[in-house]
Amino acid sequence: MNDTTPDFPRPPVLFCDFDGTITLSDNIVAVMKHFNPPGWEEIVREIIADTKSVKQGVGEMFALFPSSMKDEIKQYILSSAGIRPGFAELLSWCRAHDVPFYVTSGGIDFFVHPLLAPYGIPSDHIYCNGSDFSGDSIRITWPHDCDDYCDNRGRCGMCKTAVIRRFPEDRYYRILIGDSVTDFPGAKIVDLVFSRSHLTDKCRELGLPHLPFETFHDVIHHLEQGGLRS
Repeated sequence: MNDTTPDFPRPPVLFCDFDGTITLSDNIVAVMKHFNPPGWEEIVREIIADTKSVKQGVGEMFALFPSSMKDEIKQYILSSAGIRPGFAELLSWCRAHDVPFYVTSGGIDFFVHPLLAPYGIPSDHIYCNGSDFSGDSIRITWPHDCDDYCDNRGRCGMCKTAVIRRFPEDRYYRILIGDSVTDFPGAKIVDLVFSRSHLTDKCRELGLPHLPFETFHDVIHHLEQGGLRS
C-alpha cells in the first residue's frame, strides 16, 4: 500500500455499481423508455414486486429487441448517458493509493465496456452481464452468476455478493458504492456503503454503516478522512 493511504483497519477495496451510480441514470430503463418495446413496463412492475427476478426480467426485456438493433441501442446509450462528476478523479485517487477498484454492474457488456473505455479500468476489474446477438433477438448471458452462498440462489444475474466474497472480510476493508435494489445484498456484507437514492433508504432501515453522496468528489473526501471517521 502507498504510505499516504488513509487509515483503514484493513486494506480497502472498492466495489462500484454502474447504472445510476457511475452514470447519472439507469441505462436499461432509459433504453426501454426511449425505444418503448411492447411489454417492458409490465416486466419492470414484476421485478419491483419481486414476483420476477432481476435476472429473468432483464433477460425478458432485452429479448423484446431484435439483434439487429445492437448498434442503435449502443449508440443511444453512448450519446445519452452522463458520467457522475468526480469519477475520473476517484479512479486517480485509487491508483495513487493502490486501492483496488471494481465495477460491479447489472448492466450489459455491449454498452458498459464502451462507456468505461476512456477511463482505463482493466477489463478483469469490470463485472457485468454478457450479450449474444447471434439469434433473432438479443439474448443476455450471465457469466457472473450467484455462488453457493448467495441468498438469491441464481436470481441476481450479475451477483455482486459473489464478487465481494472473493475478498475475505478478515483481510480487506470492503466498500460498496451504489444506489438501488441490486446493491441491497452487497450492502449487508461490506464494511461501509457509499449510498444514493433507494440504497440510502435501505441502509437507514437496516442500520447499516453508510455515507450518502451526490458526486464522487464526496466519496473521495470521505475516503481521505478514513470513511466513517470523517
